[in-house]
Amino acid sequence: MQKITPHLWFDTQAKDAAQFYTSLFPNSEIGNVTTIHNTPSGDCDIVSFNLSGYKFMAISAGPYFKLNPSISFFVNFDPSKDGDAKQNLDTLWKKLSEGGTALMPLDKYPFSEHYGWIQDKYGVSWQLILTDPAGEERPFIVPSFLFTKAVSGKAGEAMDFYTSVFKNSKRGVTARYPAGMEPNKEGWVMFGDFMLEKQWFAAMDGGGEHEFAFNEAVSFIVKCDNQEEIDYYWNKLSAVPESEQCGWLKDKYGLSWQIVPTIMDDLMGSGDKEKIDRVTQAFLKMKKFDIAKLKGAAESK
Repeated sequence: MQKITPHLWFDTQAKDAAQFYTSLFPNSEIGNVTTIHNTPSGDCDIVSFNLSGYKFMAISAGPYFKLNPSISFFVNFDPSKDGDAKQNLDTLWKKLSEGGTALMPLDKYPFSEHYGWIQDKYGVSWQLILTDPAGEERPFIVPSFLFTKAVSGKAGEAMDFYTSVFKNSKRGVTARYPAGMEPNKEGWVMFGDFMLEKQWFAAMDGGGEHEFAFNEAVSFIVKCDNQEEIDYYWNKLSAVPESEQCGWLKDKYGLSWQIVPTIMDDLMGSGDKEKIDRVTQAFLKMKKFDIAKLKGAAESK
């Protein structure tokens, strides 16, 4: 089971975006689509989908948070596994570019023979890269954090923090900025990756006058099997009390997490409209999720 799942916040486009992405990536599909009612954002569509086996969640919940490049997704094309890797990269780039904005043009760079960074028409950012077959193997899709503004220079510290919180974790490679690479300072992380719960993530420091930083538009759902596990992650990660709501929290670097019981999939995906409404109204009153109260709401009549 994928323990940590990226969650994308859209205004109204969650279903459209999921259909778009699953049409571009091989072996992809939309899972469950649920509409919850009477929330502060009105009626909200919640969509689960997977891209080449990697799970995502998305919600249409109003124009409150705007997607930005502080969190992006590496897509690793490995020539040793795919003889058409470069061609497939180019095809995906072309499709993601329609209505989108190139943040770094598709070109040759010191770190890759073929790489580009694109923000698509829905606002989601992707880094498409032709990987070095001689390097250690990485998954096809890897979420990446860009530490900007108040947390510039904190990428290395954050990687150590996250690997201390999550099980089955380790640091991977780390490349640091040399002197003379202003506005990035010597020793900051140019690129690093790390594993949490056997899933790979990447991190980079971004100096300079960036107009964006982490926000709730991209959060990460942590599935928990019991209340003890929910309590553990909540206590370890939550650092902004005013951001605690409906299972959401914000950590000391500004990254948003959702600490959610595994049973929520069954409670919200049952197709029973009345049960879904009862559970929704119960969790809207919560900060940290209480499994017993959620089960009680589901079972009450």
